[in-house]
Amino acid sequence: MIWLFAAILVLALAFGGVLLRGAPYVPTLDAQAKAALELLDLKPGQTLLELGSGDGKVLVVAVRAGLNVVGIELNPFLVAVSWLRTRRYRKQVRIIWGDFWRVRWPECDGVFVFLLNPFMTKLDGRMQTVKRPLASFAFKISGRKPAAEKSGVYLYRY
Repeated sequence: MIWLFAAILVLALAFGGVLLRGAPYVPTLDAQAKAALELLDLKPGQTLLELGSGDGKVLVVAVRAGLNVVGIELNPFLVAVSWLRTRRYRKQVRIIWGDFWRVRWPECDGVFVFLLNPFMTKLDGRMQTVKRPLASFAFKISGRKPAAEKSGVYLYRY
């Protein structure tokens, strides 16, 4: 019985703990993934960085569009799911297990994120130094007007 409690506790921490760093795991729908790619207007061979890459769904959509992708994910279970989901695209995909606020971001041509409102201002500050376009699903940056919007995805240019 203790092992069951321990397993539940580990899962709760892995999935709930990320709320302190960004957002809960919510699968991105194909429509939003495609809208983000359209708004970012990346060309085949360019690199998309996904902050909080979850189950790898956006990574797969981007790879199928000819992009190279890097996903940063804090939840080790979702890192494993992403790795399994993207293993056939190994040459175009890199998954980093870590906190995207703390790890060094690789070079990229565009960024995709699903992040809760309290963290969007902090992200805006970080994006000021990255100087790449940002597609944000569902949440806007307070005090900043998006350059475009499609299917609940907001584009910001830096």
